[in-house]
Amino acid sequence: MNKQHTEAIEQAIQYMKEHLDEEVTSTQLADHVGYSPYHFTRMFKQVTGISPRQYLSALRIEFGKLALLNESSLLLKVLMSIGFRSQGSFNTRFKQFVGVSPRKFRTLSQALTRNLHRYENQEPIIKPLNSKKFPLVTCHIEVPPQFHGLIFAGLFPRPIPDQRPVVGTAMTRKRTCVFEGVPPGTYYLLVAGIPWSLNMKDYFILGKSLRGLYPEPIEITEHSELSFTIPLRGPLPTDPPIVVNLPLLLFEHQKDK
Repeated sequence: MNKQHTEAIEQAIQYMKEHLDEEVTSTQLADHVGYSPYHFTRMFKQVTGISPRQYLSALRIEFGKLALLNESSLLLKVLMSIGFRSQGSFNTRFKQFVGVSPRKFRTLSQALTRNLHRYENQEPIIKPLNSKKFPLVTCHIEVPPQFHGLIFAGLFPRPIPDQRPVVGTAMTRKRTCVFEGVPPGTYYLLVAGIPWSLNMKDYFILGKSLRGLYPEPIEITEHSELSFTIPLRGPLPTDPPIVVNLPLLLFEHQKDK
């Protein structure tokens, strides 16, 4: 993808952010950046990995998360400004993407932040690999030397982390994870590195997190034994928001143990 195309997609994403309260269409976005709808949609997916509609939905949920963390009393006003016509429709969509209701997201945020900070000096307790249980996926993560924080890795049903992964894990010092007994199917291997922060919002609004992904869908069959190396990089303006609640996934994983 050339620089001109990437810049056009960045302009389209900025247009989305400035018009969240409108029914923005791919045709509008294509007109805005000077491409035909067909070429724009294809280009958008090549750059971001998802469709304009999926990206717009993720942006709206991300702005809703930020509103909840900032000032919940203004939520209804904020909902209107990001394209939701009722609190009920927002609640339904929010829970679908984030994994909890808006109210629970806000009330749990401080407790989840405290849980994360437990692992600044220790590794999360992850079930050890005692024997190979197929299908088996191994992920080696290349991390910049200056990074200090939590690394989340998972196999997701879609090329955007907007719902729970089929399997996932978290680590601090480790750089390799193994997923056992993965259900056969087609998945996307996505990794996020969340730096330690004094600002609670940085654990839920993940614009500063490092990113890593395998560039192609991964086909898992009954007897798969696969291995991938994923380099983590800094965030790009075209990266889709990470809307799923990663701190909650870690907390639930610990409870299961």
